[in-house]
Amino acid sequence: MAAIKHCGEIVRIEGGSVFVRMTVNSACAGCHAKAVCGVSESTEKIVEVECASTAEYNIGESVEVALMSDNMGAKSVVLAYVVPFFVLTLMLVGTLAMGMSEGVAVLAAIGGVALYYVVLHLLRDKVKNKIKFIIIKQTK
Repeated sequence: MAAIKHCGEIVRIEGGSVFVRMTVNSACAGCHAKAVCGVSESTEKIVEVECASTAEYNIGESVEVALMSDNMGAKSVVLAYVVPFFVLTLMLVGTLAMGMSEGVAVLAAIGGVALYYVVLHLLRDKVKNKIKFIIIKQTK
């Protein structure tokens, strides 16, 4: 059912949510030339997963976190990267077409992206309802 899965460790349980810390590697992290390239990266993220029964989980327990369906990953990428790219580009081209200076155009473009992320943050509850994570206990 879920295409994107990451292993992690439970760091906090609060209310009806389990917070899982995961190390997420970039796409090139598995490349044999990553030591020479220097582009690969890995970051630690903490993901909140809503659970019906948090009592069955313990802090420090290893679990898997997964998206419930394939298209949720695509929706996440569109919201986080594609839309801001278009906002940035449209604001930059639009302000330059209106005859503004390059400095003003850059500030307007960055401001447009910042405004987009503020709006996205304000609508986070709606987004949270569309992009759902599930938690899977790991068997030993």
